Amino acid sequence: MGGSGDLCDSFRKVFVVRSPLLRTLRQAVRAEVPSAERDFWDRVEAKGTPLVEADPDGDPAYRLVTFLWRDDPERPATDVLALLHTVTDKDRHAGDLAPHLTERVPGTGVWALSHRLRADHRASYQFYVARGPREETLRTDRAAWLKVLDEALPDPYATAPGLPSRDGRNPASVMELPQAPAQPYVQGGAVRTGRTLSAEVDGRRVTVHLPAAPALAVAVLLDGEMWGPVLDAPRMADRLHAAGAVPPTALLLVDTMGRRMEDLSCSGEFVDWLADVLVPWAAREHGVAVPAARTVIAGQSAGGLTAAYAVHRRPDRFGRALSQSGSFWWPDENAPDGAGPEWLTRQYARAAHRPVRIHLEVGAQEWMLLAENRRLRNVLRARGYEVTYEEFNGGHDYACWRGGLMGGLARLLGP
Repeated sequence: MGGSGDLCDSFRKVFVVRSPLLRTLRQAVRAEVPSAERDFWDRVEAKGTPLVEADPDGDPAYRLVTFLWRDDPERPATDVLALLHTVTDKDRHAGDLAPHLTERVPGTGVWALSHRLRADHRASYQFYVARGPREETLRTDRAAWLKVLDEALPDPYATAPGLPSRDGRNPASVMELPQAPAQPYVQGGAVRTGRTLSAEVDGRRVTVHLPAAPALAVAVLLDGEMWGPVLDAPRMADRLHAAGAVPPTALLLVDTMGRRMEDLSCSGEFVDWLADVLVPWAAREHGVAVPAARTVIAGQSAGGLTAAYAVHRRPDRFGRALSQSGSFWWPDENAPDGAGPEWLTRQYARAAHRPVRIHLEVGAQEWMLLAENRRLRNVLRARGYEVTYEEFNGGHDYACWRGGLMGGLARLLGP
């Protein structure tokens, strides 16, 4: 990972006819070649999607990426939206989904949309198949957007490992361009596996993963409902251990989804519960008693904010923090110094130094978080903290976070 890449430099919609493969299709259709569309889909199936072709401007740091949807002749679409995680969200926040409408190639059932993207981009994506007025398809209010997300579909021709979902939603496909950072522990062959079990601790659901060898470190993962049954972090951790990237590490996956906003907003009560109830329980019940220097707390978004807060509030228990796309814009309106943005950054700027290590990562596409993460990084460095920082070319996206989680654990716990 690395680089800062502004949004305007790493994303641009271009006309689909700039795709050589689509130009070939259009020419064949105009020439009335009977097998034109069938030949096109045969090639697509063989190559996989999205189509990744050379940059039309000749820059090796970019690619022309074309997303394709095959129309159902029994239920033809009126429009198809190609939803590229965070990139589409930005335009939806701005009230304009039109840049994400695919175009139908005349005389075919091929819907296509091309973007010029930096060659290190990774993102999950889906398609929303509309059958109604365009003005309804392009609505950006919350109710309409939730309907889009509830009905969005994965790409049937995608070749990269997909991204599971929860709450009844469909899985997403994943675009991984050639220069995207490797994610070696997300998928892999069989390795010696640890033991995973479910428990209830003080009324809260927790998933515990014990490594195959005696644990020498502990990682507390927030949003455990995602990292356990949906994304299978225990198997990723097993691969991490097998590669020797970290010592045997026990995972404590904490269910925070039911009361997420309450727990993950710099809540002293929740962090103290983690420190004084959960971690001692794991030591007592499962023998995973390790010092603070080998105890990591990790989270994403509001969980990333909470991870950085936990090592500030309880460095006696948590000596390492892994924050991915941390919501450091967060204002605590009940803070003793009054309301204001970036409360935690201000706490780090003026409080006594804590003996902790912090790893921050954030996506170059995260327009609502990028500047705030950079400011926290600068404050931590100015205050003498041991901090590592990475920017990946992606968004607020588990497709990026699952690789970054394993990489961050390796940075904080590895040799």
